[in-house]
Amino acid sequence: MREDVDHHIADALSRPAVVRLDSHTLCLRFETMKVASALEAVRYLLERGTIEHGDTLVDSSSGIYAHALALACHRYGLHCHIVASTTVDLTLRTQLEILGATVEPMPPSASLKLDQSRRVARVQEILRDRPRYHWMRQYHDEVHYRGYRAIADLVRAHVDCSRLSVVGGVGTGASTGAVASFLRETSPGVELVGVQPFDSVTFGSEHVHDPEIIIAGIGSSIPFDNVDHTLYDTVHWFGFDAALSGGVALLREHAIFAGLSAGAAYLAARWEQRVDPGRVCVVLAPDTGHRYVEAAYSRHASAARPEELEPRQIGALSEMDLPWSRMRWGRAEAPPGAVGPGVSRSAAGGQSVAVAS
Repeated sequence: MREDVDHHIADALSRPAVVRLDSHTLCLRFETMKVASALEAVRYLLERGTIEHGDTLVDSSSGIYAHALALACHRYGLHCHIVASTTVDLTLRTQLEILGATVEPMPPSASLKLDQSRRVARVQEILRDRPRYHWMRQYHDEVHYRGYRAIADLVRAHVDCSRLSVVGGVGTGASTGAVASFLRETSPGVELVGVQPFDSVTFGSEHVHDPEIIIAGIGSSIPFDNVDHTLYDTVHWFGFDAALSGGVALLREHAIFAGLSAGAAYLAARWEQRVDPGRVCVVLAPDTGHRYVEAAYSRHASAARPEELEPRQIGALSEMDLPWSRMRWGRAEAPPGAVGPGVSRSAAGGQSVAVAS
């Protein structure tokens, strides 16, 4: 058998399609980006003896991580228990169940904030009742950084990193933050541009309410302990309408059907290149657009064209507003309320996983 043949679909899904959008823009388009993270995290935990074959891994998810963890558990012979957000649709839930995962959906909620808080509380209840379950802590444990070293190597192989910006959703920090950290090992000047929704505590936008927020996964109503704010040079905050504009443009102009966070990242990259025309941007597209069809892409005819939009440039978090704001973060510390108590950045034992080999 040829050595380059994958032995499990998860191995193939951990690698993105690499698409050159123009001479200064590369898009890494994943089907499920967090597969790269989950696979390596599970492999590492097995290697260390933290978990064993046959154990049950549990976590909360709004969709992408649920799929990734279920695939990793299938790959390594583990059980999987997902406390699922209300945003997990029937298509994904059916896949998870057939893969062997236990899917525990949360009841309908008045807000994503309440949904997220309930999910975390439910995970903690499960752990009290089943002490041998292992909580993957995707929101808190830096072990999830490890899988993105291969993605950084892929970027390094395709672009000159001397004037490079990595642009993508912040989420738990274990995608954009990790890719930038690994690239900076050889190119310290790599810039990191984070994309956030409004209504998120991660970069202090919780005071701006977006009534149509469905950009699940890239922001949070609770502190994410594995976000390292000091990695980020610039932050863009997007509302639903602006993110939809970017998503429609990415599909119309480049035939890439991706999620709303990818649309927001595409707009952010276009703007960063306008500010610095010589800059190369790598846009991370973490998922496909299928789960956003009914709530978002079906409204494509009303989406503004990117050239009709520009960000509100702000110097303080109190100045941000819909539909799109931008701020030079300058690798500053976390804003108040963005980091939980007792945060440790030594999840792998004594050093940041973000720079561990």
